[in-house]
Amino acid sequence: MPASAPSPARNTLRVLLSLLLAIFSVAALGLATGAVWMLPTMYEGRPLPWLALPAGWLLGRVMRSWIRPAGPGAALLAVIATLLAAIYVSMLTAGARIAGNLGLDLIDTLRTAGGAMLFELARQSTSPTDWVWFAAGCMVAAWAAGWISKPHPAK
Repeated sequence: MPASAPSPARNTLRVLLSLLLAIFSVAALGLATGAVWMLPTMYEGRPLPWLALPAGWLLGRVMRSWIRPAGPGAALLAVIATLLAAIYVSMLTAGARIAGNLGLDLIDTLRTAGGAMLFELARQSTSPTDWVWFAAGCMVAAWAAGWISKPHPAK
């Protein structure tokens, strides 16, 4: 007996679950990249916004290879993940600065300060040059995710 075509409800559910997995992946990968980005930032003791370029390239390649096929969808996800990583590392840096100035534990400082305060401190301490680096990192992410693809030679 031939297999019947999948029902429209089943296809809708599959698309919805795929979208939810992609959103979860963007959040997880963006935050993880921001946390890894924090390591050289703390080692150097100053912001390193130029690391948005390798972070964007890495996130673009990951989105293209594992989350979505190359194209606008993967590029959009990579840009969002790169921007999330940049904001997260800025927030972590603000929290580390508070902890260092007050002689407190970093985790307790992050918990006590809260997301809204850390975001505001990060926003105030981010220079226009930093935003240029973050935007460049987002463009690299879009490129690495396959927004711009090479034309394939005719066969």
